[in-house]
Amino acid sequence: MAPLTYPGPVREGLAARRTRQREAIMEVLKEATGPIDAGELLLRSRARLPGLGLATVYRTLRPLLDDRCIVPVSLPDGSTAYELGGRRPHAHFLCTSCGRLFDVEAGPPCLPPGTVLPGGLVVDGWSLMFHGLCRTCRASGS
Repeated sequence: MAPLTYPGPVREGLAARRTRQREAIMEVLKEATGPIDAGELLLRSRARLPGLGLATVYRTLRPLLDDRCIVPVSLPDGSTAYELGGRRPHAHFLCTSCGRLFDVEAGPPCLPPGTVLPGGLVVDGWSLMFHGLCRTCRASGS
């Protein structure tokens, strides 16, 4: 088997272990058009690995998060979605009708970590979430 390859700066940790579960989840994330939550990861990964369960998805996500192979995206309702790590900073768009989440390459200029803002505030990252209707929902009048 060829070694797993993950985007971004990855530590040699648990995520480096090759398992069918990690392969299925990473393939689903590579194909996704935006961040997806654990439930959607489970549904899409089951097409590749029919016996996969939600507990296994969460156990698989932990080392991938720890090793920065994937990153969490906090949603307005307090839940978390996941996307591949190591990408350049970008914004997200949440459809308020269907709930789908999309990557948006446009957004504000990125301030690098360590930037000091007025008042002595030090930047260590940023997130931006647009809200509205996606193309499909807008076309259907949702």
